[in-house]
Amino acid sequence: MSEAVLPTAGPPVRRPAPRGSLIGQIFEGLCFAAATTLLLSLGGIIVSLIIGGWPALSKFGIGFLFSSAWNPVTDVYGAAGPIVGTLITAALALVFSLPIAGGVAFFLTELCPAPLRQPIGTAVELLAGIPSIVYGMWGLFVFAPLFSRFIQLPLMAAAKPGSLLEKLTTGVPNGSGILPASIILAIMILPFMAATLRELLLTVPAAVRESAYGLGATTAEVVLSVTLPYVRQGAIGAVMLGLGRALGETMAVTFIIGNSHAFPKSLFDSGSTIASTIANEFTEATSPVHTGALIALGLVLFMITFTVLGFARLLLRPRRAS
Repeated sequence: MSEAVLPTAGPPVRRPAPRGSLIGQIFEGLCFAAATTLLLSLGGIIVSLIIGGWPALSKFGIGFLFSSAWNPVTDVYGAAGPIVGTLITAALALVFSLPIAGGVAFFLTELCPAPLRQPIGTAVELLAGIPSIVYGMWGLFVFAPLFSRFIQLPLMAAAKPGSLLEKLTTGVPNGSGILPASIILAIMILPFMAATLRELLLTVPAAVRESAYGLGATTAEVVLSVTLPYVRQGAIGAVMLGLGRALGETMAVTFIIGNSHAFPKSLFDSGSTIASTIANEFTEATSPVHTGALIALGLVLFMITFTVLGFARLLLRPRRAS
């Protein structure tokens, strides 16, 4: 009985490369290069801020963050005044704008008649495109006189000596200060937040809303118990977007905040922010310490923004099931 002859193994068959593989590799390389460039740029910004601000940081140390002294004549600088002004104006702007932005978004998605939704939505988006310097000029020449006449003067006249209202409303009634700047900031960030929240609410499936209404829920219950929890993560992102712009806004605040480096003693008192201080004095800084102090302020603003983003990430972290 003859043995079966096994076929000999031939050379391995080379499969042709999938169509478009080269394009895919190039695309992956470009994406990797873009991500790497972004990280390198971020690192370069941090390093340049540290190097540029080192003359002030090395001279004043940690006390730079807690001192309100700002005297270019003696080359003594402290960041506490601008830091406090930045945090107060941004927080007040967020408090003023968030309820209104949420109301606008809920009105457009739940209550607004269909023919008016598109015009009102377009108007909100157009408000978001107005340059900040326009807001600043409007605030200085239109809003400030009206604020002084109809809000500052009546409140200061109604405040009793020694009362809390008197402490909150002390200052020069010229229409500038912490509270007017916060209101201008609120007007600026409101369209961003309203437009973002509106787009988020439009992503809620219609079946979810209809199910809630079918169970007898009111509009308020649907908004608070169904749609808002559905877009919770995106809503937090929208709030952080508005807060980030409020923290870094420059020209609009510079026009109306009063530009005083001291701690604000009331809502009507003059103050400054980190961005407004840099904008006002960078071209006039002649000494290395003065320039370093302004660049160090930019580093502080970067760290504040980074902290806010980190806090937002904590809020967006998935909750563990108990």
